Amino acid sequence: MTSQNADKVSIVDLNGGRVLSETVIEGGPAPVVYDDRNKIAYVVSAKTGQLSALDDKGGILWQADLGEGTFGLAVASDGGLFITHWYASKLMRFDARLTPLWAVQTGKSPAGVAVSSDGTLVATADRDDDRVSIYDAVTGRRLRIVATGRHPYAVAFYGGFLWTTDVQSDTITVIDPISGRIVGTVATGSHPYGIAFAGGRGFVTNQYAGTVTVFDLNGLKVIETLETGDYPEGIATLPDGSGVAVVHWDSNTLVTIDAQSLAVTQTVDLPDGPRAFGQFTGRQR
Repeated sequence: MTSQNADKVSIVDLNGGRVLSETVIEGGPAPVVYDDRNKIAYVVSAKTGQLSALDDKGGILWQADLGEGTFGLAVASDGGLFITHWYASKLMRFDARLTPLWAVQTGKSPAGVAVSSDGTLVATADRDDDRVSIYDAVTGRRLRIVATGRHPYAVAFYGGFLWTTDVQSDTITVIDPISGRIVGTVATGSHPYGIAFAGGRGFVTNQYAGTVTVFDLNGLKVIETLETGDYPEGIATLPDGSGVAVVHWDSNTLVTIDAQSLAVTQTVDLPDGPRAFGQFTGRQR
């Protein structure tokens, strides 16, 4: 988990609920993604655009300056990276050695980026254009543009659909990524930020409401609204699929939620200002 205010990255044992290490990363680390196969965490410092690669013990493997505005992260099927650039409005593709492969234009202010489970599609949430862009993950060719609610931020592929959190509409938009058709929406709390899935349910962090919205994936009906902490932001599925992990910017905590009972199963204190925007969980083998 990244803690932007504290300039730290924490590694937490999700089984034992304890912090294993804390690594100083300057520049306000916020976006993060964990490459489960290669046991590498990639972190972007929001203030500087520095990309840092960490091993699974928190050691810094290397760092690269990609420029201010570097933001969303997703791991490619070959271990490379997809990275959005907020100011330049572009999506960049790198191989596992961080060699640039291609860069393409997106809509304005791309935030989140996600890759389909088969590795063929990549999508960006183009916040200031109120849309998502969907690309061929190999070539970078843009396949389609789909309008969403206002200010989409996080984007995720799951269950054959593409899901966005629309911050200013207080909605989730559900998209068929092949046809580009909107198949439904879900009402959330104020300012939805991140989205994750577990146990046949969707979970969305609502920043301003201080809640997590839980909804059914089949009927897209809200099941429950959970109060988990102040200003929830990052959310990710637990490695065993039993629930989700949520970090709270103001409470400085990580909580885990069971997908079936919807009970908070543990709480872990984190350094100041945890954000963890991205897929930050993984299994240590």
